[in-house]
Amino acid sequence: MPKWLDNAVFYEIYPQSFHDTNADGIGDFEGIIQKLDYIKMLGCNAIWINPCFESPFNDAGYDISDYYKVAPRYGTNDDLKRLLKEAHHRNIHVLFDLVPGHTSIEHPWFRESMKNEQNEYTHRYIWTDNTWEPPLGLSYLRGVSDRDGACGVNYYSTQPALNYGYANPTRPYMKSPDHPAALANRDEMKNIMRFWMDMGCDGFRVDMAATLIKNDPDRSENIKLWQEFREFFDKEYPDCAMISEWGEPQNAIAGGFHMDFLLHVGPAAYTSLFRSENPFFSKAGTGDISVFANQYSKFYNTVDGKGLICIPSGNHDMHRLRENRDIDDMKLCFVFLLTMPGSPFIYYGDEIGMKYLPHVKSKEKGYHRTGSRSPMQWDNTQNTGFSKADSGSLYIPIDPDENRPTVKDQLSDNNSLLKTVSDLIRMRLETPALQNCAGFRFVYAQENKYPLVYERSDGDNSYIIIINPANRQESCILDIELDGALQIYSVGGQIEIAGNKITAKPVSAAIFKVN
Repeated sequence: MPKWLDNAVFYEIYPQSFHDTNADGIGDFEGIIQKLDYIKMLGCNAIWINPCFESPFNDAGYDISDYYKVAPRYGTNDDLKRLLKEAHHRNIHVLFDLVPGHTSIEHPWFRESMKNEQNEYTHRYIWTDNTWEPPLGLSYLRGVSDRDGACGVNYYSTQPALNYGYANPTRPYMKSPDHPAALANRDEMKNIMRFWMDMGCDGFRVDMAATLIKNDPDRSENIKLWQEFREFFDKEYPDCAMISEWGEPQNAIAGGFHMDFLLHVGPAAYTSLFRSENPFFSKAGTGDISVFANQYSKFYNTVDGKGLICIPSGNHDMHRLRENRDIDDMKLCFVFLLTMPGSPFIYYGDEIGMKYLPHVKSKEKGYHRTGSRSPMQWDNTQNTGFSKADSGSLYIPIDPDENRPTVKDQLSDNNSLLKTVSDLIRMRLETPALQNCAGFRFVYAQENKYPLVYERSDGDNSYIIIINPANRQESCILDIELDGALQIYSVGGQIEIAGNKITAKPVSAAIFKVN
């Protein structure tokens, strides 16, 4: 694993909405460059940029029409190269978003595959042999060309699925993973990765990583595929990172990814924390931390130090973390997010408590997700400092609340969420036992009980983290004595320790050094 991942703290940038410098209402690379010092000040030392390649933007850039060229609305390849240089000058690593499973219907490869005549792209997408036969298990396009067949799509109908083969072919049109077209797609993805890593990119977050090879119920063929990519990385780019959108760490890490995300889809471990009907992190105090603890422990033990498990604050596909929470609640969420193992990921704006906007018009097929993609709130000037464009020209409207949080306001407030997040990141980076690969165990994570208590350690030092999101006092008995433990950080109400008994005031969290 690249050494820099040991203490990487990531910041996810949705480029459309981060900072616009040419007044067209859409964020751009120059805007990111101008805010690198802010990211550095926050404490983040790595960035994940959502797709920024040429696209018709039917799915916000996840429908790529040219993998080797950036979207003109963000700038040029040279602009992106300069962004990488400026980030590296500040010791910030940068990941790009790779979409290997599908392209846009406007991609030249797909245009060639639509032709009735056989060519090198005929089987590079998943086409059946008969227009009236849809591909099993996939949505599809048909009647779009003279080619007799239906083409599978991965998500929207504008995203035809690239063909990496079928683990268990059951129809004549289903190619094996070692079919020449499937292998050609693998080789082309390696060429794409080479192109950007040679420019200075530090690796990739891989979209829908578990789905490239179809009809693969146990993921074994997808695991083999990504093991091949990991060999490629280790041989040619050993300092670059592979991070997966998989949601099954045991499979993603087995496949060679350095890190996998816990997601809002799949097992309930992640949603039970923040986004379920009764989340643990809520003043209501009706959550069940054991749902998370039991699943996370299985993942953690299976991964066994071979890779990292990421618990993000959110991303461009989820309702924002702030939804149904006030700033005090948010502070406790970040105590958790920034003291757990694995690499933290902060979605832009979560560090100031930006809100989910429920009634904004869908943009680029965002639908309900659009409310989490609104412009970054920098200050109280025109369009919150995001853009000098007319407000009607903005990519997505700004939060209309006059009391909306801004970076400028919170920078001058020592009690702000931004200050809390920055302090926690700084503590993490200065404390090896709180970093990504240090030891971890649950000390108290009981069914339907509060508080949550866990330990982080590095062999020399040990820290106990106690979090009580409930709006009531809670106590518990631990299996260890904590007399003499030194409180080094706290937010909210007081937490008292007497031997092995903990008493936590409502909405409180603290970190104790125990040796």
